[in-house]
Amino acid sequence: MAITFTNKAAGEMRERVNDLAEHGDSVWVSTFHSLCVRILRRFIENLGYTTSFSIYDADDQRALMKQIIKLMNLDSKQYRERGVLGIISSAKNEMITAAEFMDTAKSAGDLRGQRLGEIYIEYEKQLKKNNALDFDDLLVKTVELFEKREEILAYYQDRFRYIMVDEYQDTNTVQFKLVSLLAARYRNICVVGDDDQSIYRFRGANIRNILSFEKTFTGARVIKLEQNYRSTKTILDAANGVIRYNTGRKD
Repeated sequence: MAITFTNKAAGEMRERVNDLAEHGDSVWVSTFHSLCVRILRRFIENLGYTTSFSIYDADDQRALMKQIIKLMNLDSKQYRERGVLGIISSAKNEMITAAEFMDTAKSAGDLRGQRLGEIYIEYEKQLKKNNALDFDDLLVKTVELFEKREEILAYYQDRFRYIMVDEYQDTNTVQFKLVSLLAARYRNICVVGDDDQSIYRFRGANIRNILSFEKTFTGARVIKLEQNYRSTKTILDAANGVIRYNTGRKD
C-alpha cells in the first residue's frame, strides 16, 4: 500500500507503481481518506453504522452545526459554526472524544469549554442518528474499528505487508495511529518526508511523527535524499542558511 495526501499525487503515484511493478494493480494507492472509506464501506457495521453511510462535506457540517446551535439556544455570534467545527476537528485529529473533551473542560473549570463539549456531544449524536461521518471521522472510525476488532486489523495487516507513506511530515496524530496499527505486525514501513517542509501545524500535522520515527520503529534505516532537482545552489545556500537555526529538526 502507498498513501499520500491528495488525489492528484495518488494518481501520479499509481502511474509510477504500474510502470515499476509487474502486479502494480494489486497495490492500493490512495489518500488516507480514500483508504479509510474503502475499509469502512466493508466493515463499519461493527461500529453500529450501516455500510451506506453518508460522508458530510463542509457545507453539510455547517448546516448541521447551525441546527445544533439553534437547538441548544446558543448565541450564533459567540458560537460560530466554522469556529466550533474547527475546534471539534482539531480534537478528532488528536483522537480526543467528545466525552474526553468534556472531562478536560470540567477539570479545568472552563465554562466555555464545557459548552463546546456539549455541542461536540450533540454533533456526534446527530451524525450517528443520520448514519453519517465527517472527513475526520473517516480516520477516527477506522482506528476505532481496528482497536475494537483484532481480526479485522489482522486481515489488513496481512493484506498490506509493505506500506509506504508520502509527505510524512504532514501526518497528524490519528494518521500516525492508523499507519502504526497497520505496520505493527510486519514492520515493513517506509516513509518519505522532510521535517523542514512541515507547514501544516494549523491543520493538525504533528512534526513529532517524523522526528521520532526511529524511536517508534526501532531498527529503521534512514536514507537521506540530498540531491535537489528544483533549485539552484544560490537558493539552496540561502534556504539552508535560514533553516539551520530552526529548533527540533534533523540535520
